[in-house]
Amino acid sequence: MSTGTRLLSLRGISKEFYGNVVLEDISFDLDRGQIIGLVGENGAGKTTLMRILFGMPVIAETGGFNGTIELDGQPVAFKTPFDALDAGIGMVHQEFSLIPGFSTTENIALNRESLKTNFACDIFGKRMSVLDRVTMRERAVKAIHTLGVKLDPDMLVSEMPVGHKQFTEIAREIDRKNVKLLVLDEPTAVLTETEAEVLLSSMRALAAQGISIIFISHRLHEITKVADKIVVLRDGKIVKDVPVAGVSVQDIAAWMVGRDVKTKAAHLSVCKDSVYLNVEHLWVDMPGETVRDVSFQVMEGEIFGIGGLAGQGKLGIANGVMGLFPAGGQVTVGGQDVILNNPHAALNSDIAFVSEDRRGVGLLLDESLEWNIAFTAMQAKRQHLIPVLGGLFSVRDEKSMKALALEYIESLEIRCTGPRQRAKELSGGNQQKICLAKAFALKPKLLFVSEPTRGIDVGAKAIVLETLRAYNRDYGMTIVMISSELEELRSICHRVAIVDEGKIAGILPPTADVAQFGLLMSGLGAGKNGDAA
Repeated sequence: MSTGTRLLSLRGISKEFYGNVVLEDISFDLDRGQIIGLVGENGAGKTTLMRILFGMPVIAETGGFNGTIELDGQPVAFKTPFDALDAGIGMVHQEFSLIPGFSTTENIALNRESLKTNFACDIFGKRMSVLDRVTMRERAVKAIHTLGVKLDPDMLVSEMPVGHKQFTEIAREIDRKNVKLLVLDEPTAVLTETEAEVLLSSMRALAAQGISIIFISHRLHEITKVADKIVVLRDGKIVKDVPVAGVSVQDIAAWMVGRDVKTKAAHLSVCKDSVYLNVEHLWVDMPGETVRDVSFQVMEGEIFGIGGLAGQGKLGIANGVMGLFPAGGQVTVGGQDVILNNPHAALNSDIAFVSEDRRGVGLLLDESLEWNIAFTAMQAKRQHLIPVLGGLFSVRDEKSMKALALEYIESLEIRCTGPRQRAKELSGGNQQKICLAKAFALKPKLLFVSEPTRGIDVGAKAIVLETLRAYNRDYGMTIVMISSELEELRSICHRVAIVDEGKIAGILPPTADVAQFGLLMSGLGAGKNGDAA
C-alpha cells in the first residue's frame, strides 16, 4: 500500500534505437510501498524503459536516453546495473539468470556471500576468508519466508521446477539489505495459477513493508488484483496513468491496443473424415513433462488442442514427435510412419514445430529476421538457395529471403526496423511471431504449435490465433495446438484433449462445460486416451 511518500520520478524519458523512436516523453511517479502495473503491447517500450531505469549497458551503447530520473528526490543516472543495485533497485527479468549447478541458497547469496575469517587471514589478508554457509542459509531462509513460499534452500537449481526458479530469482532480490524498488518483468508467465496467486500475495506483503514494485504483466486480471495504479504504454507513449479502482480488464486491453478488444467467435473449418495424425502408445522422456502412454487421432484439416496443468506431459508430446527428446511408440502422418528420435525425419514428413522455448530452440538470436524466417526452409527443403556450378554448392538467395521476411513482417504485424534487424533486438512477443513465421514458411501439412501466445499481449494474441485459423481454413493445414490457456483452446479448436499424469485423461468438444475440463485436469474425469463421457 502506498505511503504517499515519493520514491521514484521519471520525467520526459525518450529513447531511439537504430533510428526508431521506442520511447517518447515518458513521465510518471511511484510512491513508497506502491505497486504500479506497467502494461502495453509487445514492442510498446516497457522493457526498454526498465533497461534505462536499471542502467543496462545496451542503453549507453546505443546513444543513451533523454530525460531525468529521481530516486528519493535525488537525480540518478545509473551507468551499470551494479549502480542500480547499490541504490536499492532490484530487477527480475523474463529470462532466468541462475546458475544451474548451485543451490537455492548459493544463488540467493550470489556475489554477496557471507564470509568468515580464519587464522590464514591474519597472515595473507581477507582473501583467505571462507564462505559462512550457516549465515548464508539463514539469509536464504529469511528471504524465502518473506516471500511466503515453500523452497528448499539446499535444492540445486537444475533440479527445480520452473516455478521454484522464478521464486528463487525474486528471493535473491529481497535478500539485498537496502532494496527499495523491485521491477518484476512477466514474473507469472512461467507459473501455474496457484503459484501466481502465491506470488501476488507475496507482492502485497512486500508493499506493506514499504518496498515499491513495478509489475509488468500481460495477465491483466493479475494487474487489477494487485496494483495500486496502472500505467499504460502504447507506441512508446503513456496513454493512461490511473488508479486501479474501477478499472476493468477490458478497459486496459482497449487502452493498450487503441481499440475495443473483443473475443472473436470461432469459425471452424470442416474436417475431413480421414485420420491424418495417428499417435499410439507414445512415451517421451522430457524432464518435467514426461509422457507415459498417449494415444490419439487427429483428422485431416482439424485444429486439435492439447491442454492440462503444468508438468503433466502436454509439452512432451510435440517435443517427442519432433525428435527433441527420447521417445517411443508409433506415429503416422498421412499414413506414413514418422521415424522418432530424428528431427530431420519429422521435417521431411511435412511437419513443422513452434517450440514453447523460443530463445533456446526457436531462434538464432544474433542473426537477422530474414535469416531466422528462412533458415529451416533452407535446411530442410533447400529453399531460398541458388545452385552454383550445376548444383555443386549453393548460395543464399538474398532477394528471396528478404521477400519472405517482408511477407510475414506484414501479415503477422511484427514490430521491427526491417528484415535485417537481429532477432535478439525484438520484444518477446515479436520474437514469438518470428518463430511462427519460420514454421509457416515451411508450408507444412501438419503444424505442432506449443504455447503460441505465451508472453504475448492481447492484441498480438488475436493476430496469432486468427493467423492459425486462416492457415487451417485457407490451406487445409492440420494443427495441433498445445497451450496452458484453456479458453484459447476452446476458442480455436475442434476438439481439446486434456493430459494428466502423462496420459490423455479425456477429449472434449470446445462447447463442453468448463467444469468437465476441470475434472479431467484434476484426474477425476472418465477413461484415459479416449473421449470423456
